[in-house]
Amino acid sequence: MKNPDKKKKKKEMRSEYDFTGGVRGKHHRAMQTGYSITVHQEDGTTVTKEVLPPKGAVIVEPDLRPYFPDSESVNKALRCLIPLLSQRVDI
Repeated sequence: MKNPDKKKKKKEMRSEYDFTGGVRGKHHRAMQTGYSITVHQEDGTTVTKEVLPPKGAVIVEPDLRPYFPDSESVNKALRCLIPLLSQRVDI
């Protein structure tokens, strides 16, 4: 049998975490173009890794996410638009 107290503990926020004044999606635009991660090693050296979105990745804007929560819903909507296009768009 599962412990019901375990589920309750997961949902509670620790008192030391304070997100007052936090802004959701603050770095959204910057993350779309890529970012770098710098790890400072104990020996004083640093390792930097560039992280880019996968080729062909499409970023759905936050206001559209309730309507298009996954790839399937985006693809379905785009397929409905194909007959309305006057010509195929090649990238």
